[in-house]
Amino acid sequence: MQVTLLKFSLKKHASISIIATDQISTKGGNTALFYGVKMTHDVSIPVQMRQLIDLLAQHNHAYYVMDQPTITDSEYDQLFQQLKALEAQYPEYLQADTPTDKVGGKALPKFENVTHVVPMLSLGNVFHQDDLFEFDRKVKERLPHQQVQYDVELKFDGLAISLWYEHGVLIRAVTRGDGETGELITENVKTIRNLPKVLCSTHQPVPELLEVRGEVLMPKAGFEKLNAQNAAKGEKLFANPRNAAAGSLRQLDPAIARSRPLAFYAYGIAQCQPHHEQSTMSASLAWLTQFGFAIGEQHFICDSIEEVQQRYDEINQLRAQLKVEIDGVVIKVDDLKQQQQLGFLSREPRWATAYKFPAVAALTTIENIDWQVGRTGTLTPVARLNPVAVGGVIVSNVTLHNIGEIHRLDVRIGDTVSVYRSGDVIPKVEKVWPEFRPQTALAVHLPEQCPVCDSPVVMPEGEALARCSGGLYCAAQRIEAIRHFVSRKALDIEGLGDRWVESLLHLDLLNNVADIYSLHQHREQLLSIEKMGEKSVQNLFDAIENSKKTTLAAFIYALGIRGVGETTARMLAQTFQTLDALQAADLEALKKTPDVGAITAEWIVDFFQAPHNLEVLQRLLAAGIHWDAPIAPTRQPLNGESWVITGTLSQMGRDQATQMLQALGARVSGSISSKTKCLVAGEKAGSKLEKAEKLGVSVMNETEFLALMAEYGQNL
Repeated sequence: MQVTLLKFSLKKHASISIIATDQISTKGGNTALFYGVKMTHDVSIPVQMRQLIDLLAQHNHAYYVMDQPTITDSEYDQLFQQLKALEAQYPEYLQADTPTDKVGGKALPKFENVTHVVPMLSLGNVFHQDDLFEFDRKVKERLPHQQVQYDVELKFDGLAISLWYEHGVLIRAVTRGDGETGELITENVKTIRNLPKVLCSTHQPVPELLEVRGEVLMPKAGFEKLNAQNAAKGEKLFANPRNAAAGSLRQLDPAIARSRPLAFYAYGIAQCQPHHEQSTMSASLAWLTQFGFAIGEQHFICDSIEEVQQRYDEINQLRAQLKVEIDGVVIKVDDLKQQQQLGFLSREPRWATAYKFPAVAALTTIENIDWQVGRTGTLTPVARLNPVAVGGVIVSNVTLHNIGEIHRLDVRIGDTVSVYRSGDVIPKVEKVWPEFRPQTALAVHLPEQCPVCDSPVVMPEGEALARCSGGLYCAAQRIEAIRHFVSRKALDIEGLGDRWVESLLHLDLLNNVADIYSLHQHREQLLSIEKMGEKSVQNLFDAIENSKKTTLAAFIYALGIRGVGETTARMLAQTFQTLDALQAADLEALKKTPDVGAITAEWIVDFFQAPHNLEVLQRLLAAGIHWDAPIAPTRQPLNGESWVITGTLSQMGRDQATQMLQALGARVSGSISSKTKCLVAGEKAGSKLEKAEKLGVSVMNETEFLALMAEYGQNL
């Protein structure tokens, strides 16, 4: 059995520890342990109850009265279960205004209030198979020696209402309200298209009095259409179908409700005179359909609680395909006489319960926050959680994305948080509960040094992501750094592919790119690698040796400085001429270089200020990497001009055309702007050609381009 304790600090007077588990049993001793709560005798039970009652009252008002829930149903259920567990263990502290024996919220004053003849009770909840089996055990304990069948229906996520028919005519519709008194919304309900306003049937006589209970919903398709229409008008979007349905029914103008795609689904009969003569819940629902009432699209009769579990699993799998939103199933004893025998508790029937789907949100605490370094050097904060079940999966780690997200959430070590599984897959922290923040909670700061290699951490102004500056040295980045360093446009070490790199890393022969030039000292170890024979090893050594003769531009590009692509590396080489001059350049000098902006300039400075990077650079140069001495720059015919190449060129590749232009001093860009000098358009030029024509940019075809290049001595 797995137990997760979440310690909530309640103001300054007491603490409560929430337990996330599949099954908890009561234990004796100095600590009382039971469903959902671990209490010690040195805390103030009434204070804890008061904190939870006030919090639940706040969210009850938002959900039932304002139709604007501020937390998810699963979060509410967890808080509610904590209070129920406290009251079960300490009944002497039960408080008069507890919501555990009440239903819903108060009726709104803008509508006439109506008292229900038969109270509209709520349902109890079960969340796990063990809870379901316990419900079955209690039912059979009260119905000894009787066969029990269960009616299994969809648990709608809508607004519960009561419909009152006299002689087949709908005369009033009332919301659940607080279970005793609801709001009269008859005119709004009459606008619902699938709801019968006058009862008629060719099979059954119309009863003199009929009270039908059910839910008003907005089906998924209608909800999506309504939100799309509101978005087009610039109006408010609804958070979910339940909010949309409740908000529509509580409009003073029935025309608004009429314009909304609402639907009614019946789930029971509260009164019928004369009696409908149906003996089971399932039969009574079928009887209602003969008068035109809609019921849930999935409905089962089960002979055992094991079959109920099976149907629950099936419906959970089909959930996304249903026409309406549901959050579980409702399980009822099917026999109506057995229902009468079982009776009611203060707020719920003993013969029915709601079996909720696994929570997509759960409450837990953040035990620590670690920083992970990705292949590109990005630092990502990862919250280490008290393990908690979310959507049927135990979650113990969750990414917080970046330092900006930590600041936005104001999350601290020790905080209680709501963890969601986004798309039922990716866990995410959506909410921090400041009400439960302990005094010992620690603020989170961006580390100054990389947790892997101790290089300085940098985050340019305006950027959301922090990065390790030790790109050449950092172990977390070495695979990406090596892959880039050996690529064709960098040092071009043919044969040093991913399979080689993985094997060399496994043998601890490649800690950074400089180790490539020491591999010849480990011939015997390389020969021990599977499928790496003498010829393969020698070919690798030859490729490494050949890579030592390169160009300054290729070497700069190979370093993998963030923001420095092939073109930018070429511009830096042309501008500074030597590696020493580039290393010594300040921000202002770098920003004057074509293709180098303010942020890229910062990244370049940070790279050359990281001591570990300089160590690797010195090893690379000591290994013999070299390039020709710079040639004094001359005025080039296309110096500073911006050119764009698009479409398919038949006589050359784009790379070759780019090199021709760059050799003449031009800059080759990937996008058209008013500053573009010329567009070279091959076959299927597409949108760039259209944009160039609109902006009045000069356009050349491939033949014209080659003729111009030949004039300047650039031939194929």
